[in-house]
Amino acid sequence: MFAATVANLHAFSAPFAVFRARRAVSAVCSTRRITAMSAVSKVTPEKKKTKSENNVVANKEITPRHEDYSQWYQDVIFSSELADSSPVKGCLVIRPHGFEIWERLKDDLDRRIKASGARNAYFPLLIPNSFLSKEAEHVEGFSKECAVVTHHRLRPVPERPSTLEPDPDSQLEEPLIIRPTSETIIWHMFSKWIQSYRTLPLMINQWANVVRWELRTRPFLRTTEFLWQEGHTAHATEVEAVDKALEMIKVYRDLAAEMLAMPVVIGEKTEFERFPGGLITFTIEAMMQNGWALQAGTSHFLGETFAKAFDVTFKDADGSEKLVWATSWGMTTRMLGALIMTHSDDTGLVLPPPVAPIQIVLVLIFKNEAQRDTVVSFAKDVESRLTAKGIRVTVDDRPNMRPGAKYYEWERKGVPLRMEIGPKDAAKGSVFTARRIGGPKVSIPVDENFEDAAASALNAVHTDLYSAAEERLAARTFRPTTYDAMKEALAEGGESSGMYLVPWKDDTENEKKVKEETKATIRCYPLEGQDESAGKYCIYSGERATHMALFARAF
Repeated sequence: MFAATVANLHAFSAPFAVFRARRAVSAVCSTRRITAMSAVSKVTPEKKKTKSENNVVANKEITPRHEDYSQWYQDVIFSSELADSSPVKGCLVIRPHGFEIWERLKDDLDRRIKASGARNAYFPLLIPNSFLSKEAEHVEGFSKECAVVTHHRLRPVPERPSTLEPDPDSQLEEPLIIRPTSETIIWHMFSKWIQSYRTLPLMINQWANVVRWELRTRPFLRTTEFLWQEGHTAHATEVEAVDKALEMIKVYRDLAAEMLAMPVVIGEKTEFERFPGGLITFTIEAMMQNGWALQAGTSHFLGETFAKAFDVTFKDADGSEKLVWATSWGMTTRMLGALIMTHSDDTGLVLPPPVAPIQIVLVLIFKNEAQRDTVVSFAKDVESRLTAKGIRVTVDDRPNMRPGAKYYEWERKGVPLRMEIGPKDAAKGSVFTARRIGGPKVSIPVDENFEDAAASALNAVHTDLYSAAEERLAARTFRPTTYDAMKEALAEGGESSGMYLVPWKDDTENEKKVKEETKATIRCYPLEGQDESAGKYCIYSGERATHMALFARAF
């Protein structure tokens, strides 16, 4: 299923580049005002942890998934050193191990985006309040999450000079919004750049951070500030724009499979769940190990909405003046949360090889200096050969540390493959290999086929991770025949948690009622299999079905 070559992708992403997934396919927050241009806000400082307290966090036992799934998720993040809590409530510090995973995902997606014809640009973090007000549905969707800058400097409080406050004389004539998304400012610029049909399509991508003020946060899944890419395109025709939106959601689907070993369902959101201001929202929905869904990426057909709001027209070949058609699409650091909950276990993090910062760790085992010299010399050759192949490798030659403790540390950090090298291994010219996801331990000779054998072993890890996730998605996609059966299963949870594919008549009010009664939402109308709704009746209203809908509890 995977190619065992590393020639055409950076740092051993190539064995997975040819993989193609099978086509099986907010929270309400109060608006916050941030005073001063530096976005200073009054927060309660987090109590500073001592070094010993930080070590306790890093080394604490991981809560088993069956006991407390939410706590397990956080334990995996902090114990594997992906991220740490921040002194700013709702924000996250992404540590080097976590950020490198994001970088590898980002770099691969950036390559795909450029291959689609888009180019990178950067737009201001601060957006005039009046811009957000130009598109009514759009502003309504984001207004309760916006952070607002009202002043451009601070001053010492007269009675308390060590305390700062906004300088009343620095109040801005117009408040500035810290971007929750960039449609408005980008479309303002599009109105300047687009003149005729010769300038179309215009396709821009931005890598940036955004702020959406959240009351209830969860690392990577829902944070006040997060990292993402947002693509924005303008087209001459409606068909061209819809095709672009569909093309980009398929890019996200392929990225999930090839880089994260994560199968997804690709579909269309209901009007109730649609992006504010959009006409069609395509989504990829992944299933986590507890059976809940997670929206992993979206792509929107925006019609002429933003073109009308910002007066973006072009002169067509026949001389007529026309409005452009628009799309936007995005993927965020939420994908790291999806990665964790798709593959990790009660030992810690599990990483697919394409995004693993370290793909192979060489653990050296020795009892004295003579053994150490022999093992280190052999390991250097092994490391050199693996590195030349494009495999990311590190050597753990720490003395005075038991091998078991080393194994545990690297397992917790999700390294896909461990190669143990002791004096006997060096003498035989081989390495003893163990996979992070289990399976038989094998000895691999360091001969002329060694590099290919290592690449093949990593390839197999990715294949097995994807297959396990795909089997789980299939096994926990249920087809109840009555609403009561679905409602009871959702209430029961446990092994009954999953996705529920049912006939449905498109009806926003009934959709809201189901959400109130079960806490489940329509994740999407899957793009495949919609013909199944023909001749069927809605599981809730009993009326003729218009769609096959996929319900689930979701993060």
